[in-house]
Amino acid sequence: MFFSEDRYDLSEVGRVKLNSYLSLDKTNKSRILSKSDILAVAKKLFDMKTESAGKDDIDHLGNRRVRSVGELIENQYRIGLVRMERAIREKMGTVDIESIMPQDLVNSKPIQTVLKEFTGTSQLSQFMDQTNPLSEITHKRRISALGPGGLTRERAGFEVRDVHTTHYGRICPIETPEGSNIGLINSLSSFARINQYGFIETPYRKIVKGLVTDEVLYLNADEEENYTIAQANSPINENGKFAEEQVSCRRRGDFIFCDPLK
Repeated sequence: MFFSEDRYDLSEVGRVKLNSYLSLDKTNKSRILSKSDILAVAKKLFDMKTESAGKDDIDHLGNRRVRSVGELIENQYRIGLVRMERAIREKMGTVDIESIMPQDLVNSKPIQTVLKEFTGTSQLSQFMDQTNPLSEITHKRRISALGPGGLTRERAGFEVRDVHTTHYGRICPIETPEGSNIGLINSLSSFARINQYGFIETPYRKIVKGLVTDEVLYLNADEEENYTIAQANSPINENGKFAEEQVSCRRRGDFIFCDPLK
């Protein structure tokens, strides 16, 4: 099953995360599993069993991604195509193949049905707030942990609702509804964006030898782990350098003081 493109799809983001997590060849773009992938997974599980390696943080934004509307509709469209294929095969078994035309076999009703179900009855389908332009933009930048493949209000614990260190610059810690949806429905930060794989990125200005440059880098939560991040309100002199000898920074979720020249 996992070796057939007709029956299994690892997806583009799945291949990228698998290559990164298992230290595989990053040029491999295959969207099905191979024997080397399964061996690498078994080796990783063995290493986790024998070594005192820390567990992955399920609430880390490097392990959570945003599924866009296009991706959700694509999944529904695939379901419709499978149903249409099944209907065509059933019809081909009951009629004379030589006397029937292709348009007599193909019926688009299964696709129409699944798309209507998605837009009409999905948990994520709702009327857009058009009170004013600002409320419309805010509604479009809202993200939800509920819906198909997500959490439910009943089984969502405190940890998943809490503010995580990787939310910094990516998810607003204030704008969330009260009641049972608190922490499950959030909004993107002002300058945050979603990359092609669905991971939230936030912009940072690059620092070279203590000098704050105008070069802007967008980093996701995993990439941010490789850098020391200074506070945005750190005092800077007229030359663009930090005015203090020790600057308050973040590194791997911890707050530290460090030399801006290092």
